[in-house]
Amino acid sequence: MELLLHSPAGLQSAVNDRLTQWQASGFARRLWEKDPTLWASKDTPEITNRMGWLHLPETMREQIASLTQFREAVKSERFSHAVLLGMGGSSLAPEVFQETFHNARGYPEVLVLDSTHPAAVRAVEKRVDLAHTLFIVSSKSGTTTEMLSFFYYFWKQAGVLAKSPGRQFIAVTDPGTPLEKLARDRGFRAVFQASPDVGGRYSALTHFGLVPAALIGVDLHSLLDRARTMEEACASGVPANENPGLLLGAALGEAALAGRDKVTFLASTGIDAFPVWLEQLIAESTGKNGKGIVPVAGEAPGAPGVYGKDRSFVCLRLRQDNAANLQKQMSALEATGHPIVRITLGGTADIGREFFRWEFAVAAAGAVLGIHPFNQPDVQLAKDLAREAMKKGASISATRGNLGPEPVAAADARELRRALEAWLGTARAGDYFGIDAYLEPTNEASKALDGIRTILRDCTKCATMLGYGPRFLHSTGQLHKGGPNTGLFLQLLDEPREDLAVPETDYTFGQLIRAQAAGDYGALEQRGRRTLRVQLGKDVGGGLKRIAEVLRG
Repeated sequence: MELLLHSPAGLQSAVNDRLTQWQASGFARRLWEKDPTLWASKDTPEITNRMGWLHLPETMREQIASLTQFREAVKSERFSHAVLLGMGGSSLAPEVFQETFHNARGYPEVLVLDSTHPAAVRAVEKRVDLAHTLFIVSSKSGTTTEMLSFFYYFWKQAGVLAKSPGRQFIAVTDPGTPLEKLARDRGFRAVFQASPDVGGRYSALTHFGLVPAALIGVDLHSLLDRARTMEEACASGVPANENPGLLLGAALGEAALAGRDKVTFLASTGIDAFPVWLEQLIAESTGKNGKGIVPVAGEAPGAPGVYGKDRSFVCLRLRQDNAANLQKQMSALEATGHPIVRITLGGTADIGREFFRWEFAVAAAGAVLGIHPFNQPDVQLAKDLAREAMKKGASISATRGNLGPEPVAAADARELRRALEAWLGTARAGDYFGIDAYLEPTNEASKALDGIRTILRDCTKCATMLGYGPRFLHSTGQLHKGGPNTGLFLQLLDEPREDLAVPETDYTFGQLIRAQAAGDYGALEQRGRRTLRVQLGKDVGGGLKRIAEVLRG
């Protein structure tokens, strides 16, 4: 394993001092002992009962035989797809596994549905053969609104083809949740009980990640072996300055304290899905109490001159990938004084190693920042406001009053220019932009949104984040509301051409995503964030083009 840190002299000195301090205080030993006082007072909730991830590389090995038996039974029935219905910690690791390993021959492809946009739901339905699709209903709490809405919809669709659709459904949840009861009442094919002492964003190596990984044919032995190797490297008896988890945690935390709080990821093509998982881990763990590390994933590479002095960089490279352009860019950034962390993976199975390293490092970085890394205190606000919007019957352009004004219409060129200029005019050095797209996630939309974030970065030197709603609410949303007030948020809405009713409820997917956007906006406003809302209407492509044209000007 390789972890190489290049940083300016002052930052390197701070990292060394932190490691010396940790060695003297027995930090690693206390972390393994789940000592809550590393982060908060002794009686603080959600610390000691959220650290089961420390032992997953060992404990989950006991599950490999049953998971392998289950996946072979699924394979024998020739399912073409497995659709995962979940959000945040339930969906991000499975997406990494599918994008990194792909599905082996004869095994189903995993599709992740984590958008409540009616067009996104319909797109998944059209892509699969329902009669040969397995549905993975995944939620730690077992009460997630999005998960239940997806389930009700596809349960009805599967029920059209079979009197007993339960054989096409499995559940992954904590023991004793409402989802477990629902699954048993409706005759699901299987129920997998995940470790209750592991938070969602730390659950990649629990059943939430390993059930989908098994289904696509990933070698679980190899994956957990690599994780176990990193677990041993981070053991309590390893000196702090040789502990890869503490080295990375000290680098992340000290860089943030020094104003380098925008950690920007660049990765080899074969592992470029991994930083999206890191987004949630970092943002939701550190973004609270007005503090936080801003993870920047998926931002197009640029020349050194487009980056501000608030950046640090992480390069994730596969050893077999020559990645000449990637290495050239990192050298240029290093030459201009940006802190660089280089991590080399011997192969894709080393993703298991990196899951553990980053979980350990982010927990350590939380101690540097003086925050509690295992809770998410600001996520609930947006959910509560979304429920309020649903009760009020939020209009397609969102509610008024305490949930926000009418959005600016992208079709009104003059008003759009005025609003964008006023919003941009509040940007300062050290800020970042968050593009919150409550749109159907398509290749065309993503390409246009990437163009907008590149324009924003190049003209301001501010870092950029991009997320589709409501997906990001379960990921970076905690940072947006609870982190430092350095974000400028552009909320983008559309008018779906078709709506879909959610069976067994009194609402539609269109109403749900509108309410979630309204709740998100209301939460940002309550936190005093600089937010602009734009309604793209039915012409999403045209609206995004007009925004880009204004920004270029």
